[in-house]
Amino acid sequence: MLLMRFIEIVYACSMFELYQLRYFLAVVETGSFTKASRRARVSQPTLSAGIQKLEAALSVSLFDRSGRRVFLTSAGTRFVERARTIMSEVQEAQAELSNVQAREVLQVGVLTTIAASSVQRLLRDFLRAHPGTVLELFEGSERELNLRLRSERLDLALTIERAEFKGRSERLYEEGYSLAIASHHPLSRRGSIQVNELGDEPTIVRTRCEMLSETSRFFTSHNVRPRLVYRTEQDERALAMVGAGLGITVMPDHYQGRGVTRIPLLGFAERRCVALVRAATGRRRKKPKESAQRFSEFASSQAWWEP
Repeated sequence: MLLMRFIEIVYACSMFELYQLRYFLAVVETGSFTKASRRARVSQPTLSAGIQKLEAALSVSLFDRSGRRVFLTSAGTRFVERARTIMSEVQEAQAELSNVQAREVLQVGVLTTIAASSVQRLLRDFLRAHPGTVLELFEGSERELNLRLRSERLDLALTIERAEFKGRSERLYEEGYSLAIASHHPLSRRGSIQVNELGDEPTIVRTRCEMLSETSRFFTSHNVRPRLVYRTEQDERALAMVGAGLGITVMPDHYQGRGVTRIPLLGFAERRCVALVRAATGRRRKKPKESAQRFSEFASSQAWWEP
């Protein structure tokens, strides 16, 4: 609708400038070139030159200047309503644009180790429920998200719950870590797996995992050093390569993929709590955005992380 209005305005103004219409209407409404120049805040010669350019573009005389007072010609009388309509449309379009530009933007951070399919469900359903929301998404590691929250470059973040977030976080779900293994692998039919059974297994390393150090220590503490065959920052890529049979990896429990079986790794008891964390109120913002509150309520009311 707004685009069509601009097209109509551009078409209507293809022969003249908007400032010429303002000068013209100022003369009509004040009845004087002198008074019109004061209203338009330009010199009288400048205003007169603008009116002359408008008349030249239209190939008509708009004013009868023969007497001491200024009167509209018959052409000017016909044109005045058209000019008012154009200026009204311009003002309305400008007002609509101002409203669009002023729309609140919600900046949300998402931990890279939360499955894309889960984030998709959350954002899809939220945007359907609140179609007017303008949402900017930032994906990053736990450290990157925390830095952005501290500097108020994010309104909210889906990240690991930490003690430092007390009073501005809401726990969403808790989960452990388990082995991801190809469904055609001989070990995939087991109910659980001992770490010493993985000594000869090719391994895929998820380099952005928040439990990477703990996972490595767990294997080395059992004198198990799997053969590294692939390193990746992308968890979906790691899961796909597991499904292809390239190797095994340890991932958060909620990850599921075609051709991949999830099996508990005995003795590896690490867990994580995923929370929705708000930016600390500081110099840049005095109070949370309304859209942030809506997002928080929606995210905590949906089981979007479940496969």
